[in-house]
Amino acid sequence: MINQVFDPFRDRLSRDIRNDLSESLLTCRTQHQLTAAQAVANHYLATNPEPCYVDYINDRLDCYARFLALIADGPADVVWQGFVLWDLGLFFEVHEILEQAWMQAFGDEKTFLQALIRAAGFYIKREYGFDDGAAKMAAKAVPVLAANVHRLAVHIDPELLLAALRNTTGKPPLLLS
Repeated sequence: MINQVFDPFRDRLSRDIRNDLSESLLTCRTQHQLTAAQAVANHYLATNPEPCYVDYINDRLDCYARFLALIADGPADVVWQGFVLWDLGLFFEVHEILEQAWMQAFGDEKTFLQALIRAAGFYIKREYGFDDGAAKMAAKAVPVLAANVHRLAVHIDPELLLAALRNTTGKPPLLLS
C-alpha cells in the first residue's frame, strides 16, 4: 500500500481541504473565533480521510487558533496579520488574507500587496518542489518589495525578507520574531 501524501498541487482532496480551510480563516478572522474552520474540519474529518489529511487539518486548526490569539490584541493591519501567518508557516493563508485586501486595493498598494503575495507564493511553490516557478515568483516580488522597504519597516526588518527571497534555497525567515 502506498502512503498518501498531502499535496494540493497533485491531489484534488488535498487542494479542496487546503482551499476550504484557508477560506474559512477569513471568517474566523472577522468573527474572532475558530468556529468556521472547525466546521470545515468536521466536514472533512467525518469522511474518515487518510492520516495525511487528518494531520494537515489538525495542524491547521492548531495554527489558526494560535493566529487568532496572536492578532486578538494586535493591529487590524492586514500586512501585519500576514506576517503573523508567515511566522506560523502558513504561506497559503498569507496569500489568502492578502489577496482579499489586494482585490480592494488600487495603484501602489495593489502592487505592494501583490509582491507580498508572490513572496508567500515563493514558499508555497518551493514546499512542493516547484523550484523554477518559485524562483520566478521571488524575482518578481523582490524589486517591488525593495522599492517599498519603508512600508515593510513598519513591521519587520525588510532586509531579512529581501535576503531570503534572493537566496532561493534557504528556509523562510521569521519576520516578526
